[in-house]
Amino acid sequence: MSRPKPEPVHLVKGRRDAALRALVSGVPYIQFLGIEFDRRGDELTAVMRYDDKLIGNPLIPAIHGGVTAAFLEVAAIMELSWTLLWEEMEAGLIDLTGPETVLPRLPKTIDFTVDYLRSGLPRDAYARARVNRSGRRYASVHVEAWQDNRAKLFAQATGHFLMPDREE
Repeated sequence: MSRPKPEPVHLVKGRRDAALRALVSGVPYIQFLGIEFDRRGDELTAVMRYDDKLIGNPLIPAIHGGVTAAFLEVAAIMELSWTLLWEEMEAGLIDLTGPETVLPRLPKTIDFTVDYLRSGLPRDAYARARVNRSGRRYASVHVEAWQDNRAKLFAQATGHFLMPDREE
């Protein structure tokens, strides 16, 4: 009995990238803020490219606090959604690459607490989220944001989310 040949790496990578693009393109605010996602395996890094429209106080200049909070929340929701999609996608239960792609519903924010640690400077920002707990109804996510140095965070947040029904 011979084992089936593994799927070529470029096809696996293409399927995963297409699924991430489909997930991100379903949220217009992500495009408005200029947030992109860098995927390495199952790990996502949110990247918010600098733009003058993100500045709240031009005298400092500093990224607006609402933009920082939105960036962190987007990173948390996308990480949580990607974690769920990854399991289903790798098990062959869903396909987000076809022409009739139906995106799963995103988790809903219950609460989101941001710690502003220093001013966000007028440059690109990065964020990574970690799912602390994810159950059928509820999830907890921690997210950290930095700019030039991963060890010098400019903001961090913890969010609690209501998970979408899985039967839909």
